[in-house]
Amino acid sequence: MAAFDARDLLDCYARGVFPMADAREDARVFLIDPERRGVIPLEAFHVPRRLARTVRADPFEVRVDTAFHEVVLACAASGPGRTETWINRPIEQLYLQLFRMGHAHSVECWRGSQLVGGLYGVSLRGAFFGESMFSRARDASKVALVHLVARLIAGRFSLLDAQFMTEHLAQFGAAEISRADYHRRLERALATEADFYGLSGGDSAAALGAGAAGAVGATGADKGGAAAGVGATTLGSGADAALAGGVAEGLGLVSAAATGVAAGGAAAGGGRMGAADGCSAGLLALQLIAQAS
Repeated sequence: MAAFDARDLLDCYARGVFPMADAREDARVFLIDPERRGVIPLEAFHVPRRLARTVRADPFEVRVDTAFHEVVLACAASGPGRTETWINRPIEQLYLQLFRMGHAHSVECWRGSQLVGGLYGVSLRGAFFGESMFSRARDASKVALVHLVARLIAGRFSLLDAQFMTEHLAQFGAAEISRADYHRRLERALATEADFYGLSGGDSAAALGAGAAGAVGATGADKGGAAAGVGATTLGSGADAALAGGVAEGLGLVSAAATGVAAGGAAAGGGRMGAADGCSAGLLALQLIAQAS
């Protein structure tokens, strides 16, 4: 039997299921299809007032896809209130494969030479599947989320999958929908083309007009804890897979997608998010979000 690889995982995302594990050192991987799904509508993304001030101030240098593996490892690390992670080593390797294929992306917040926050996720046509986020500085993961949403709007994505609804994500407009509703939204998103690097070069003005017009629905959420009624199927990924009746408890990583708004020129292979026309990258992100509302 052939080993489960990244292309198989993409097929799973296209069917509406995603991988999880019980612990970092547990090689078993489960495929999850929750009865209730968390989403953040791109056209209704809410930036709290204090966070908007932070984003406008550009406290971090926001980059895209320059330290993908570091972001995954940071998300997989244990921390206060989180002794275990759902990102085990087989899942880590699958995401690295997706990154090399151009289907996984990181949005990173840097302070000098230090990576202080970020998030990563999977892109497939018009859908972006938020996976996890981390923060080592105040608001770093939230800033990354704002930049992600702006990039998805500019790139004409229509779905940001948050997987599980949390109180933390509710502040951004996240909503919980049924499995059937999620699958309908996913089907529409997969029928459209989108470009994660659609906001590039000096096209900030055009992106502010054309990009915002293409947004429809999206999400970002938390993988911490299991919701009732979550189903699991087994996934073989080079290690023994086992059937779980639900999602393991205590998986406290916040899931989300990430991105940076580039006015100064984000190369297709990722890079630094700069400012152009006297406008900060943070302000451009907020303008894109406002125009999509």
